Amino acid sequence: MATKQVWLNLPVKNALKSKEFFTHLGFTFLEERTTEHSACMLLGATNFVVMLFAEDMFQNFIQHEITDTSKSSEVLISVDAESREEVDELARKAKEAGGIVYGEPGENQGWMYGCGFCDLDGHRWNVLYMDFSKMPQ
Repeated sequence: MATKQVWLNLPVKNALKSKEFFTHLGFTFLEERTTEHSACMLLGATNFVVMLFAEDMFQNFIQHEITDTSKSSEVLISVDAESREEVDELARKAKEAGGIVYGEPGENQGWMYGCGFCDLDGHRWNVLYMDFSKMPQ
């Protein structure tokens, strides 16, 4: 199978409010693929697509129960940062936009610096700055 692109689909209570949240964090969207029921977010240099679908639309796709993010997580979405300061800034912006920082910015294993936050719908995000020059061999 020759896969051309992979994208992530996430259920959200309100696609436009979720778009506002992620726009505040500095993420970009394809406006022509954004409606009141869905928003097309682009991540990183490769423009990895994250589709934010209203829960009723998402449930129609999966024909299964949506995970209760207040009780469990099905996925951890990780994004890289270019500096420690960018990690700190994303944590601050997530709080400002109504998200919850569940892992304050800090060092991990001596070569990573990161934080964890929940978006408006409880999906968990991990932001990491990795200094590969300090990575144990």
